[in-house]
Order: sequence, then C-alpha cells, then structure tokens
Amino acid sequence: MKSRLRLISSAGFLLCVLVGSSVVAGTALADAASNGLVSIKSPYPVAQTIERFQQTARDKGLKIFDTVDHAQGADSAGLDLRPTTVVIFGNPKAGTPFMQCAQTIGIDLPMKMLVWQDAENQTWIAYNDPAWIAKRHGALKCPAIAPITKALSTLAARTVAK
Repeated sequence: MKSRLRLISSAGFLLCVLVGSSVVAGTALADAASNGLVSIKSPYPVAQTIERFQQTARDKGLKIFDTVDHAQGADSAGLDLRPTTVVIFGNPKAGTPFMQCAQTIGIDLPMKMLVWQDAENQTWIAYNDPAWIAKRHGALKCPAIAPITKALSTLAARTVAK
C-alpha cells in the first residue's frame, strides 16, 4: 500500500510539474523547479525574438548591457552552432535588493535571456528562475524574488506575444 501511495504521489507531483511549467504566452521546455531554467516557445525567428526582447526590456526601463552571439563565436572557430544568443540586461533598482539578500547572487547578475533555435527550427527564449537563483545562494526568503520573477515572466510573455 505504501509503494502504491508513493506512486500516486509521484504521479500527482509530475502532473503538477507538467501543468505548472506551461506559460500563458508559450510552452515551457523545462521545469524551473528542477533546473532553474524557464524556457518558452517563440513564434518569431531568433533575430526578431532578440529585437522584440530588447525593445520590451528598454520600454520597461532596463539597460541592455551586451549580447553574446554564440553561433558567431562558433563560426569564428570553424564550428557550426544553430542561432544561440544571450542578451545581458538589468536594472540596479531590481538587482541590488536581490544581492542585499545574498551578495553571492552577484555571480548570477546581471540577468540574462537566452534566445536559440532548436533542431526542429523552433525558436525559444529562456531565463534563470529567480527563486532557483535565490535557493542556490541560500536566500529563499528574499523579498526581491517575487517582483523579479514577475518582471521576467512579463518580459518573456510580451516578447513572444502575437
């Protein structure tokens, strides 16, 4: 009976994970609770998704610090890589309170948004879940988690909205 209850509990947990990992604006690729990555399908090509994200971030008062085009880097080394770009962005008014909870959070800031194309030519946008970052640094009670989570979710949703 105990093993049956464990199986039912495990199935219920899995269902919660699967249901909880979908996002209104798209479909989540991975469960943020397990690996900290929130991934959402984009209906736009990689370049357009990056442009849309950057404009949305700027409209929200965020600074775009840099972009890292991994595919371009791979090409310069004579290697192939599907489009894969990281956009580095942030705002000290949001990031500083997060670091005040645990200064080691600074290793994960500024925030990053990854935009890539998978083997089926589907474009994805992904970011690190702030609660996962907080857990990594022993700061799960940090009040900055909720507003940063909401901001990232909103940025991603607006980026992929039609």
